[in-house]
Amino acid sequence: MLKEIDTALKRLRNWTKPRRVHSPMTTFRTSSRIRPEPYGSVLIIAPWNYPFQLALGPLVPTIAAGNYAVVKPSETAPQSSAVIARIIRETFTPAHVAVFEGEADIAGALLDQRFDLVFYTGGTETGRTVMEAAASHLTPVIMELGGKNPCIVTADADLDIAARRIAWGKFLNAGQTCVAPNFVLADAAIKDELQEKLIETIGRFYGAEPEDSPDFARIVNDRHFNHLTKPDARAKIVTGGKSDPNTRYIAPTILTGMDWSHPLMAGEIFDPILPIMAYEDLDTELIILKNRPKPLALYIFSNERETQDRILRHLPSGGAAINDTLSQAINTRLPFGGIGERGMCTYHGRAGFEAFYHDRAIVHRALKPKSKLIYPPYKMPLWMRRRMRRLF
Repeated sequence: MLKEIDTALKRLRNWTKPRRVHSPMTTFRTSSRIRPEPYGSVLIIAPWNYPFQLALGPLVPTIAAGNYAVVKPSETAPQSSAVIARIIRETFTPAHVAVFEGEADIAGALLDQRFDLVFYTGGTETGRTVMEAAASHLTPVIMELGGKNPCIVTADADLDIAARRIAWGKFLNAGQTCVAPNFVLADAAIKDELQEKLIETIGRFYGAEPEDSPDFARIVNDRHFNHLTKPDARAKIVTGGKSDPNTRYIAPTILTGMDWSHPLMAGEIFDPILPIMAYEDLDTELIILKNRPKPLALYIFSNERETQDRILRHLPSGGAAINDTLSQAINTRLPFGGIGERGMCTYHGRAGFEAFYHDRAIVHRALKPKSKLIYPPYKMPLWMRRRMRRLF
């Protein structure tokens, strides 16, 4: 958050400058420029998994671009919502930034109002509802939605580094991260070795009993805990699998023995369960992945530049990281956002500022000389008519 604010403060004067553009002969004696102007009113609907950052993060470019805003924090994280509301009310006048707490019906009531832009972060299904409500007013939307993020590990990868970075990205916040690796697709030659290194890494991170670790999070509430997809008999638990509904604890779990037909491979896994599948031929897997919805994030662990580029060329995604996880979302100089069913538009840094303003085109024509060529009746000489045809 502080980095996002510092970047906006440092660069805002440059971002807001009108940009001059070339004026063609067909607009003789004109000057043309593009001036960034605010949309007006912006509704920000935030999720619960990173409640502070994902409510106030979009507010930074909203204000920087000159808009006024209404913020709806998630009711699923009520303590964070209370802190966000207090900060906003102490900092802004209600006419500049207002905040509304409450259940989902409050968000529904806000969506019934007419805004100039709606920014929503959350699940895909709720995103469809938000988009439908915005469409009734023809309001543009920015959507940051969840994703089924693949993590591909090739035979030449450094497995110690891969295991450490995959485990960190996946089990941070108990897997409740939209850009977390959702499943690992590993070369069959190194799949078992990677699996063992992941088990060792989990032990180093969280100890023999992750339930006792102060560094391992819990599922956000009972409703989410009870609705999590459980692995069936087609999956083998190689580590973890333990859960406790009283504390909403789910152990960091690794599954194997699965294929693309398993229910866990259908939707986003928003908990600390990581399936690992082996592949024999990478090209075959790339074809399968390309026919699935585009992911929010793509992770590649490979030391061969050619392989990295081949995967990036074949698999579109909102963002990607090579030999790392999550870092593409952490760098505030990089645009962050989804593609296809995983979202639309990007923000962070300059991309965020550009997402929250409208490029207004302005042309200024000089009063003199008073050309009559563009007005009827058209009696131009033949040579001039030919010249004009070439210009058009």
